[in-house]
Amino acid sequence: MIRVTCAIIRNDDNEVLVVQRGEDSDHPHKWEFPGGKVSRGETDEECIIREIREELSMDIVICMKMEPVDHDYGYKKIRLVPFICDTLDDMPVLTEHTDFKWKPLQELVSVDFCEADVKVASMYMEITGNKPVAKESETEVEQSAEVESDLRKMINSMMSMQEAEWVAASAGENPVLFNKLLGFSFSPDRKLAFRASWTLSKVIDKYPSLINPHLGKLIESLDSLDNESTQRSFLRILSMSDLNLVSQRHHGILADHCFKALNSGFSAIAIKAYSMEAIYKLALIYPELAHELAASISLLQGEGSAGIIARGSMILRKLMDPGSGAGKGHK
Repeated sequence: MIRVTCAIIRNDDNEVLVVQRGEDSDHPHKWEFPGGKVSRGETDEECIIREIREELSMDIVICMKMEPVDHDYGYKKIRLVPFICDTLDDMPVLTEHTDFKWKPLQELVSVDFCEADVKVASMYMEITGNKPVAKESETEVEQSAEVESDLRKMINSMMSMQEAEWVAASAGENPVLFNKLLGFSFSPDRKLAFRASWTLSKVIDKYPSLINPHLGKLIESLDSLDNESTQRSFLRILSMSDLNLVSQRHHGILADHCFKALNSGFSAIAIKAYSMEAIYKLALIYPELAHELAASISLLQGEGSAGIIARGSMILRKLMDPGSGAGKGHK
């Protein structure tokens, strides 16, 4: 049986990337989730990152490994290992496929997929669209432990933007739910912390002021977090927040952390992007940071990621805008 990986790649609009096979392929003109065969001595994770870079010149962040799918095509048997991934790159560079499309979740059912990919699409849609969010209580008042257990299960099973927005709306009106979500974001359970922090960022999209009392806590946690997915969510929240509300000490911690992420060769693409945004906001408070930020962005221009180049170019334009306040220096 041939072991193959594929990536369900989501963009910022929660659309999924599908690619079309060529005329001379095993399944001409069929659509699939991009990926490829696992090489000897290679892990599934290493394979999917390599394949996406080789086939599409895209940087991805792995969010979840799904259950493998076995399929017998008659002339070959494959075990397809799907990964749910995020990216900032909207424009893949096709080297093996003839076309690509970004499809909303509800339109995946109409895609003319290869047979194994049909199974993966169905499994992904079940995970993201058809799971109950939580069971209703049989009594009006539940025990606190039961409430926390249900919420924990709900967060761990949540994958779709629709579900996250539902929780965001609820958390905005329910301080207890918001505080539980914030607490789960610091959990040692890596999956729970990622899901909770990702959902927390969607809450802040709708209710940005809710996070204001907790900005210092998020900043102080950055250096000690070993969960890259949670760190990405925290940096996204901080990049959208009013940094004037935290102390000068917190400004220094955040600036140091973000510059280290920008200048590191190991930071994920999303980490770099949100770090740039956060430092830009700090540069509005401390204009002397603008020159260092511009230099770091210039070094990133050769990394080859369309997403990071576009984001960096946008911030450079804002830095050069006389009305932005950044780059002026102290008088």
